[in-house]
Amino acid sequence: MSNGTSYEVLARKYRPQSFSELTGQEHVSRTLQNAIDSGRVAHAFLFTGARGVGKTSTARILAKTLNCEQGVTHEPCNVCPQCIEITKGTSTDVFEIDGASNNGVEDVRDLRDSIKYLPSHSRYKIIIIDEVHMLSTNAFNALLKTLEEPPEHVKFIFATTEPHKLPITILSRCQRFDFKRVPVAKIITRLREIAGKENVIISDSSLALIARKGDGSMRDSLTAFDQVLAFCDSSVSDEDVATLIGAVDPRLLADISAAVFGGDTQAVLAGIKRVDMVGYNMRQFCQDLIEHFRNLLVIRSVKNPEEILDLADAELEELRHQAAAFTAQDIQRRLTLLIKADSEMAFASFQRLILEMALLKAALLVPVLPISELLEKIKLLEAGAVHTPALPWNAGRPAVPGTGDRDQREPQRPAPQPARTPQPAAAASTSKPVQHGTHSDWERFVAFVVEKRPAIGSVLEHGSPLKLEPGLMEIGFPAGSYYLTSAQDADSISEIRALAHEFSGTEAAVKIRSITPETGSSPASLAEKKKSDRLQRIESLKQEVAAHPVINEALRLFGGTITDIRET
Repeated sequence: MSNGTSYEVLARKYRPQSFSELTGQEHVSRTLQNAIDSGRVAHAFLFTGARGVGKTSTARILAKTLNCEQGVTHEPCNVCPQCIEITKGTSTDVFEIDGASNNGVEDVRDLRDSIKYLPSHSRYKIIIIDEVHMLSTNAFNALLKTLEEPPEHVKFIFATTEPHKLPITILSRCQRFDFKRVPVAKIITRLREIAGKENVIISDSSLALIARKGDGSMRDSLTAFDQVLAFCDSSVSDEDVATLIGAVDPRLLADISAAVFGGDTQAVLAGIKRVDMVGYNMRQFCQDLIEHFRNLLVIRSVKNPEEILDLADAELEELRHQAAAFTAQDIQRRLTLLIKADSEMAFASFQRLILEMALLKAALLVPVLPISELLEKIKLLEAGAVHTPALPWNAGRPAVPGTGDRDQREPQRPAPQPARTPQPAAAASTSKPVQHGTHSDWERFVAFVVEKRPAIGSVLEHGSPLKLEPGLMEIGFPAGSYYLTSAQDADSISEIRALAHEFSGTEAAVKIRSITPETGSSPASLAEKKKSDRLQRIESLKQEVAAHPVINEALRLFGGTITDIRET
């Protein structure tokens, strides 16, 4: 390795100089080589993709293949003066322009004027514009005509990370090549080659950390590798790599996930403390955990996870070992908690607490019984495999003949009672005048009124029969109530008198009085009686349900509680 000012960073020192050295972009290399071999080289190319994946390097390699003194070939010789000048960036016929700093219309006009002239000593004048999306609208417009019909000795190569910002008029005039993110496995292979050339001892796990740090960018990975070598020189440890590049040690992720699945809350909080001690961002660590659990979930969910996960073979094998003891459902439930925590951490100042709470909840999750097992237990209950005493309301009830074995397994439900319907006086066999005393006479009269005049009947349901005598009907309503006001209306009294005459066959005076129900000095109204009866039925049902063994067994199986009881 060189020292001092002559040192050349790895990203430049090991920059690809031929199509065969391009890593992860074989589809681009093959297409360009076929185009060169067949003589179908376009006049304008557009290279798109993430940073550091080889766009500008491919542009230089293409420029060398077109201008190589050995002839137009699918691989440059890299030894002739033309190839050497392009490699060093000193060629007078290959212009590399930064679109961010030369984005004005005047810059494009100067470029357009210069390309009219033939190349000085090369086969083509080649214009490479990096970050071409930074050109202004006027600059694009000035370039359109030249780009569509350039001189035969000119080739354009554009590179950009944001092709959606280019005008469609530019895109339609270029052959587009999309560069992929470089897979982690290929980055590791390339880093291993460079480590061998630099005589550096480093483990595969450290190379995997560096490769993931690059996030699919070969240049970013080489920059991180350069930083590690500057600190560690020829011998690199895993701990140093994790510290230098700000990555989480995979062993810490494995330890915390194991603690979560094992319900070890002490180890969970100790792991979070270790993360905080090294100063690692809590939200970034949460996202690393999410990726870790996602990898485990994929491994447990698909047959060939290596086709989906961008991981090195050693990492994949380690994750297989971790995921072997868990089900996909176990992993998914905890992954959901972490995703929720990540969204909450985006707007919180106490990120460590949110992550701790999420991991503690994940560690204390109650195991979920498979639905098939629950259904099997319910079938056993239905089949009588679990002994259940008879229902309280069926105790002592004789079996219905003709039902066979089914009567021995299932308690008989009580037969539904026919609904009580009011009968008009004409149809009733015992119609008689309203007499003193019996509450049933009042109920029959109100039922008759409800059928004839529902509006009046709904008011009478809230009244208390104070006197029911021949020739007199005295009804009390709560003081200040709507029902008192409605009943005291002259028209209402007249209608009640007419209905009483129709019901009993005799005339009767109707008096409406104000009462105070709370004193208990007057009979209860039908509405109050219905409400009281309903509350008594509900209370009785609650007691019967709480004591029933089948319901208690179902609550135990499902871990539930009774929140409401309704009559059907």
